[in-house]
Amino acid sequence: MAAENKISYYSLRLKELLNTSFPKLSGNNDFIDKRGRIAAKSYNDAFMAGNTIEQCNEIAQYILFEGLHFSKFDTVFQVVCNEFDTLMADEELLPFALKMMPVCKAVFAGYKLSDDFADSPEFDLLYTELVGTIQIWIEENGLQ
Repeated sequence: MAAENKISYYSLRLKELLNTSFPKLSGNNDFIDKRGRIAAKSYNDAFMAGNTIEQCNEIAQYILFEGLHFSKFDTVFQVVCNEFDTLMADEELLPFALKMMPVCKAVFAGYKLSDDFADSPEFDLLYTELVGTIQIWIEENGLQ
């Protein structure tokens, strides 16, 4: 197998996160490969500098997941699962959440999102606003 066909451990970890929490980025192989390579290099550099394995992993993961700790999709999916799960079958929750992403775009635009946003007081306001936005959409369009 040629070296360029190999996918690194870090690229696989990142791809897993993107598939579940950042579906729009999940197909961006350039982003995945670049971030994976940088994380692997950072791990190696940290190891060569005498850091412990645990410290090396922390450094590599910080770089790998930088800017990816708060997921708009995870938030919309959480709202759909928590608030609207009785309206549809379990297998419809994920596709419906994906459908709601463009509907909720304007709601997210009203907040300064950061990696630690889910721990902020504003998160509850965002959550409530998303519930309302999705409820209005369902009332106007139905579930189809």
